[in-house]
Amino acid sequence: MQSAQFAIAVFEFVLLIFSLSVHECSHAWMASRLGDQTARMQGRVTLNPIYHIDPVGTLIMPAIIIFGPLIGFTLFSGVLIGWAKPTPVISRNFAKIRRDENLVTLAGPLSNLSLAVVATIVLLIVIHAVAGGPDVPNGREIVNFTLHNVLLPNVASAVQAIVLLGIAAVKINLALLFFNLLPIPPLDGSQLLRNALPYNAVQTYDRIPLWISWMLMIFVGGYIMRLLLIPAFSIVGLVLAKG
Repeated sequence: MQSAQFAIAVFEFVLLIFSLSVHECSHAWMASRLGDQTARMQGRVTLNPIYHIDPVGTLIMPAIIIFGPLIGFTLFSGVLIGWAKPTPVISRNFAKIRRDENLVTLAGPLSNLSLAVVATIVLLIVIHAVAGGPDVPNGREIVNFTLHNVLLPNVASAVQAIVLLGIAAVKINLALLFFNLLPIPPLDGSQLLRNALPYNAVQTYDRIPLWISWMLMIFVGGYIMRLLLIPAFSIVGLVLAKG
């Protein structure tokens, strides 16, 4: 069981780095499409994680959350969060500043939603494509047991790897989707909220201290994410069960 948990943790860590890279690349690509080439000139329109890694948000914090429970450290476990180096955007390069800022902001979370949907489709394909046999579990059994962190014997390594990647991709990208949409600076949701506020409220909003943002993300944000992720995972599980 310990080896299975470690394998799952490794898959989650790799998938998180990839998903964060897709998220930031999407911001950069959309900004470039709308007229701001700042991120493109800095090499950010790429899936290469080297250009997006934030040492704390991409490596240290996720590693503590993912691998900590394996050694009994559960202080930050429960909800997987992470972030990459912010994508530079110069809004004055946009034709319609507020509209284009919102489109660039939404590009990141929508990329994570897209990855979660693609991963769910891959899992559905496995469910229907792997027939199984007398001593070999079928696709539905493999997916259902892996959802509960149990790796069955007599499963082809390639199939098990695909299922592990698919489940990790769903969990991580739904978590990144909801986390980034929280209206807490400097998350994507804060930019969307800022663009919806009147001028005087924006001035107050911009003066929120960084330490308050951190407190909100850790305590309020974690609670909100659990409220959103539980039904979201249930829906995915229902789709896979009936697929």
